[in-house]
Amino acid sequence: MDYFKLTVREISEAVQKNPAEGSSVLKSLASRAEAVDPKVKAYLKIQKDFPDSEKSAKGPLAGVPISIKDNICTQGWETTCASKILAGFIPPYDATVVRKLKEAGAVIFGKCNMDEFAFGSSTESSAYQKTANPYDLSRVPGGSSGGSAAAVAADEAICSLGSDTGGSIRQPASFCNVVGLKPTYGRVSRYGLIAFGSSLDQIGPITKTVEDAAILLNVLAGHDPLDSTSANVPVPDYTKSLTNNVKGLRIGLPKEYFAKGLSPEVEKAIRNAVKTYQDLGATIHDVTLPHTPYAVAVYYVVAVAEASSNLGRFDGVRYGARVEQSNLLDMYLETRNQGFGAEAKRRILLGTFVLSAGYYEAYYLKGLKVRTLIKNDFEEAFKKVDVILGPTAPEPAFKIGEKSSDPLSMYLSDIYTIPANLAGVPAMSLPAGFSGNDLPIGMQLTAKPFDEETIFRAAGAFQMVTDFHKRKPQLG
Repeated sequence: MDYFKLTVREISEAVQKNPAEGSSVLKSLASRAEAVDPKVKAYLKIQKDFPDSEKSAKGPLAGVPISIKDNICTQGWETTCASKILAGFIPPYDATVVRKLKEAGAVIFGKCNMDEFAFGSSTESSAYQKTANPYDLSRVPGGSSGGSAAAVAADEAICSLGSDTGGSIRQPASFCNVVGLKPTYGRVSRYGLIAFGSSLDQIGPITKTVEDAAILLNVLAGHDPLDSTSANVPVPDYTKSLTNNVKGLRIGLPKEYFAKGLSPEVEKAIRNAVKTYQDLGATIHDVTLPHTPYAVAVYYVVAVAEASSNLGRFDGVRYGARVEQSNLLDMYLETRNQGFGAEAKRRILLGTFVLSAGYYEAYYLKGLKVRTLIKNDFEEAFKKVDVILGPTAPEPAFKIGEKSSDPLSMYLSDIYTIPANLAGVPAMSLPAGFSGNDLPIGMQLTAKPFDEETIFRAAGAFQMVTDFHKRKPQLG
């Protein structure tokens, strides 16, 4: 049986009925990864010796193999953030999310490729390999969680974890025709996530279906005393939101999301999704998010400032790679020079600049003020609507190498996803159609803080009456 084609729910139910099936699931998935990963290059490492799967036959994720983005700490497994500077770093502990997965019965299957330190929108800045989009191997899978999304899309992962600082779960989910959720900031513990932007980062699930995302968030969500930014807010059962009923749901369409720069094919898919919701009984309302045009600029002030600060710890002294030199200063300089790639260096330099004396108020402080205005835009919109609908990305997946020499063009890939991170609100990308040349198109749903239930309600109903998520890439 091709277990690798199954969903989280299907595998969990099968293993709970017959614990011996756990090892068959792992063998099937390992065989699939061996067959397709040489083309896709989604994994940096795959587990070879699995624990006794019959021992993990209890819990909501009984026997479910799960793949982890390589910036989430896994005890005993090398965790590199796809950077040379962390080569050889083996964390002595599990991230809280990894511990929770194991306690729920999941088996850690592999570590997924990513943009170095999550800096990118294409998974091309990895120091180790470029991941390909399973739907067209000449195109990018998105980023920075491109390995995680590509693995799920190619059926070489049942589900995976990614991290989202400015769209790094949702944009690759859109490019790879899978479901990707960025929870509310503080909903899921960041303990054990190697930080990029500490006020923006959030871990979330990447799955084949909306139902699987709900099952995973049930396990991942909740307060963690090890994370000072973790919110002590009750966690509902998200699967109960999958009622397939959106009658009376108020959906907002921001005019700023349908402006110049949006691919006509993407707009057509989103407009068709709007009609689907109308047919299901939802009501559509025009809303405005007037500060959206400033979101990318604000993000690349706030995020790079936090990145510059967070990456200061990688100095060759405490962990990771070290380039030996005759004195301490040269060792610092050469370790960082050889250890960081071009995009990491660019962001460290930008961040150090906006935090420097004389520029702090002109850039960073002003960026924080505009961030508040963006948050206020969402608060005003949510007084009129329950959920906001729009495109996840302005275009389908672009060619590998197409934007590598134009960082600004690459940064604009996240124009629709960045506002949710700046505002701290939850957002999901789910399959909503295909372009004329059969590339996936994703739709984004955004809700109030800690109201992931409404996103699941809306997304679940859409997925019940559409089959975009069932259309698989032809990888042989």
